[in-house]
Amino acid sequence: MSDFLTDITDRVLTIRLNRPSKRNALTRAMYSGIAETLNAARSDDQVRVVLLAGSPQCFSAGNDLQDATIDGLDGDHGRFMRALMSFPKPVVAAPSGIAVGVGVTMLLHCDLVYCGEQTTFRVPFVPLAVCPEFGSSWLLPRLVGHQRASEILLAGEPFDANAAHQFGIVNDILPNEQVDEFARAKAVFIAAQPPAAVRTTKMLLKRANSPDVLEAIAIEMEHLMMLQHGAEAGEAIAAFREKRRPDFSNFA
Repeated sequence: MSDFLTDITDRVLTIRLNRPSKRNALTRAMYSGIAETLNAARSDDQVRVVLLAGSPQCFSAGNDLQDATIDGLDGDHGRFMRALMSFPKPVVAAPSGIAVGVGVTMLLHCDLVYCGEQTTFRVPFVPLAVCPEFGSSWLLPRLVGHQRASEILLAGEPFDANAAHQFGIVNDILPNEQVDEFARAKAVFIAAQPPAAVRTTKMLLKRANSPDVLEAIAIEMEHLMMLQHGAEAGEAIAAFREKRRPDFSNFA
């Protein structure tokens, strides 16, 4: 069984994370495969919109910590980031259940996001002894303000669907079981619009921020690659595997 499924219907390419036993945690192979799928869809006339989805219980638990080494902008994670943020056609996301780490930061690069009312969001980069990624350190403060972004990123605590809607991370909230249908209907509606006008409008909306976001991603990646090999990250990963609270009291 594939860890992600694809389908093209009504000119909407659905990419569905499909690793329920690991709460749709993303492996390097999944990053690479999704990047290839997105890159192929750029020039596919049968694809006008992409829909990213998981299941009603889980969108994504973030990186698979058993397969967690980040290998730079030219690695699997980096290729996925570049493929999604530069994708020229609209991307609609339908997170539901849980969205953690990259399961949240990828939403910042989508054009429309509809979430389940029972969705919990969390970006625990600092608790895992690393730093924000995917341009989130640049995008979040501009979306929600410095203080809220600091609370989200420094504390790494969960927030609910209502908070995500208030912050502007999601467009609307639906019952978990209805998110897919609603998001798909929106994707199909957009796919029926004049395609060149849609692509041009997305380009104009993204144009001003793209260079800054790319720079932020590169800087974040540089620091993330250093931090992931540090003693703090070692303690965080060991604690996760041993199902205990990490102890950072002896670090300076």
